[in-house]
Amino acid sequence: MERSKTLAALFIHTLVLVAPLLIMATDPDPLQDFCVADLNGVPSVNGYPCKPPSSAGDEFLFSSRATMGGDPMSNPNGSNVTELDVTHWPGVNTLGVSMNRVDFAPGGTNPPHIHPRATEVGLVTRGELLVGIIGSLESGNRYYSKVLKAGETFVIPRGLMHFQFNVGKEEASMVVSFNSQNPGIVFVPLTMFGSSPPIPTPVLAKALRVDAQVVDLIKSKFTGGY
Repeated sequence: MERSKTLAALFIHTLVLVAPLLIMATDPDPLQDFCVADLNGVPSVNGYPCKPPSSAGDEFLFSSRATMGGDPMSNPNGSNVTELDVTHWPGVNTLGVSMNRVDFAPGGTNPPHIHPRATEVGLVTRGELLVGIIGSLESGNRYYSKVLKAGETFVIPRGLMHFQFNVGKEEASMVVSFNSQNPGIVFVPLTMFGSSPPIPTPVLAKALRVDAQVVDLIKSKFTGGY
């Protein structure tokens, strides 16, 4: 019995000494100046494999992709997203950052959605946008909103549902950044009514407290995606 107590005490003392070393050995930060993504490779936990520095050039530092936005009338939402994540800007690989430019037609919206892997910071660059954020059940599903004009900013905590809506008479634009090279996106309406395979209608009818015909009608609006 005494020997068991001694071994247990020795184990605990060893664990106390080694634990800080294990913590120090965990290094989520990049281990090199840059890691330009080899998009032909298979992504791992923290990004794509690196191209050899000799073949990466210096273009990885720069991108002109966001200088021109897309056509906001190209989809029923009246908005267009120009993405600058790792698949469009390989230089952000392993750096934990990315950007988007979003352009809105008058009355256009970036529908309610969630970024499961990132906090979002945004700058309105043109027009007037209603920015809405919905808190979790813990907050009572509180709705936060404000109409922002050019030069004003907003922040969206990771995982909270939010949207933007052009309340002005002219086109509007914003630039947003994320603390993830691949923040992910879950469009709430599309996810609920346009999933593949579809969520069973009785489930949605029960959850939304409406008739099945209403659910089927809404589903028919999302057969082509966004």
